[in-house]
Amino acid sequence: MAKLGPAELQAWESSHPLGAAWGDETDRADVLTFDPQGKRLDVFATGIRNCVGMAIDPSSGTLWCSTNERDGIGDNLPPDYITRVREGAFYGWPWYYTGANEDPRLKNERPDLKDKVTAPDVLIQAHSASLEMTFYEAAQFPAEYRGNIFAAEHGSWNRANRTGYKIIRVIVKDGVPTGEYDDFATGFVINDAEVWGRPVGVAVDKDGALLVSEDASGTLWRITYTGGAARH
Repeated sequence: MAKLGPAELQAWESSHPLGAAWGDETDRADVLTFDPQGKRLDVFATGIRNCVGMAIDPSSGTLWCSTNERDGIGDNLPPDYITRVREGAFYGWPWYYTGANEDPRLKNERPDLKDKVTAPDVLIQAHSASLEMTFYEAAQFPAEYRGNIFAAEHGSWNRANRTGYKIIRVIVKDGVPTGEYDDFATGFVINDAEVWGRPVGVAVDKDGALLVSEDASGTLWRITYTGGAARH
């Protein structure tokens, strides 16, 4: 984005949400709302670099995003994340990440925003490339799975040691994330040079099985529970 002077920035902010980008980046990294006829209503939240996965918690109506964060500032920064999305909140992009941590490539460009960044709920290992997500409300899996989230981690490309390439289960209790997640489906990595599966999509079948797509081998998996362990 072109740099704005103080007067230009003030004018932009007077008519746009907190942290909204401008120029060619206008409406980038935003969650937008529309009515069923396609008429744009508003900007719901800003600064979410890449909300690839989006889902509504069926128990509360809360909006969530699974976010694939930025590259280029190290193997371990910044974390990807899954989070509740609060209306009117600013999540940092491009100036900050994971709360008030400044992107070193944009140092001192927006100090006015540092204390206004909403930190995400669940941090995921950097460059996991978190993609689609879904809530599990079925009855096939054990009771403790209900209300939890399954998310597809597509896997890293710019990291010395691979990470991602799996399905994770995000722990949610009474609609509130604990900040923890478990590896649910793994085994797609051969070694640090080769993988055979990169999970992308995740959905729940009508019988409660979990459906997973991956785009390295082009396969669709159906994961079921038989009382002792998950099977696929």
